[in-house]
Amino acid sequence: MRIDVITIFPDYFAPLELALLGKARSRGIVDVRVHDLRQWTYDVHRTVDDAPYGGGPGMLMKVEPWWQALTEVTGRGPVPAQDRTPETAPGHVIVPTPAGRVFTQAVAEELAAQPWLVFCCGRYEGIDARVAEAWADQELSIGDYVLSGGELAAMVLIDCIVRQLPGVLGDAESATQDSFVNGLLDCPHYTRPEAYEGQKVPPVLLSGNHADISRWRLKQALGRTWQRRPDLLEKRVLSDDERRLLEEFKQEMSKQELSGA
Repeated sequence: MRIDVITIFPDYFAPLELALLGKARSRGIVDVRVHDLRQWTYDVHRTVDDAPYGGGPGMLMKVEPWWQALTEVTGRGPVPAQDRTPETAPGHVIVPTPAGRVFTQAVAEELAAQPWLVFCCGRYEGIDARVAEAWADQELSIGDYVLSGGELAAMVLIDCIVRQLPGVLGDAESATQDSFVNGLLDCPHYTRPEAYEGQKVPPVLLSGNHADISRWRLKQALGRTWQRRPDLLEKRVLSDDERRLLEEFKQEMSKQELSGA
């Protein structure tokens, strides 16, 4: 996969050299290229912003440098949304913005199938709307809050997308067992020692019975989702077995509350 990032702060992306992302780059799984938007400005001050038409607070990123940057990075011009395919419009252009579609695990999996992603990191009050209207394949939001710029959002998107690529994770099953992959939060996990400061690992995890362990993990995932993110359960159709496991979890929690545990 190729990933291009356009920003006025290229140094924000130094962490791309670290951990899983750095290893994926060194192995040739992903090719990340970071571009300074100011190289497509032509005045002495390298200006990328201006006052918005109609008035209002703050400054807006200018259309010209973005248009020139995207033309040069993608090697093409803008393509009407209905005509965009990887062949007609190489480079799947993404604009991180609070006004975009909410980013989820499912969206990450969709984007991991794209051969080439281009991220446009806005600043100030955002980017002139003509850029997204003409160029963006998707506008994405990582949550209902506002950041100082699109760089941190792009980092979140890139990290989540890249870890879906084959060969990035040491254990291929890790990605399939993450939170949200099956619409549930992940179950709790434990490692050595078996007991510490009076806290013990659940006995089922030490039993060696893989069927019981799988059942326990699913029960915990259902219960944790019910406790912390009930909205996720509302979107999921539970099987008869999952409903039974969730009911068992609720009963176990009631007994613990009654016993004062």
